[in-house]
Amino acid sequence: MHTIIKPKILYFGTSVVLISTVNEDGTPNLAPMSSAWWLNQSCMLGLSSKSQTVQNLLRERECVLNLPSVDLIPAIDRLTLLTGRNPVPESKAARGYRHEADKFGIAGLTPLPSLAVRAPRVQECPVHLEASFVKLHAFEEPSSLVAIEVRIENAHIEEQLLMEAHPQYINPAKWNPMIMNFCEYFGLGEQQSASRLAPVFGPNAVN
Repeated sequence: MHTIIKPKILYFGTSVVLISTVNEDGTPNLAPMSSAWWLNQSCMLGLSSKSQTVQNLLRERECVLNLPSVDLIPAIDRLTLLTGRNPVPESKAARGYRHEADKFGIAGLTPLPSLAVRAPRVQECPVHLEASFVKLHAFEEPSSLVAIEVRIENAHIEEQLLMEAHPQYINPAKWNPMIMNFCEYFGLGEQQSASRLAPVFGPNAVN
């Protein structure tokens, strides 16, 4: 039996991403978000145009997408309700946000230099994706939400996550990403079966 409802959100489960960008004064900004999806070598990011991250992305045209595992939930929590915008936008101030310039310090995370972009990587995250800005897609009015398309330039992966026989592939059994599932943090459970929808190896492998 199905019932029609009007849910406030539709976060059916997406990866949490720590986006690092560069502020106008050259300092790094770090912000968690949870509306991201990938296709081939591109990623779509759902963000508020009022955020410092979006302002930095539009100006610098680059970022790093750092993917945390579940053990970094405390660091993500320390970044909650912080913004790099100063002054804080009224809509965010009303929700309890405050300005913080040193996001890395507050979160207890370590910046690492990138290769293709100026934005730093987050050492503690097992996956770092250097990315360049492609296009902004506006949502229907009066929303401040935008979807930003970025292209992945470099993928830095913790070696222990790679398949021994296929070093260009990540072993999904070893990767336990932090997932936002209806505004709650989750990890992954055990694999249920091999996927026939998008196999990695074999004649029907995804390119």
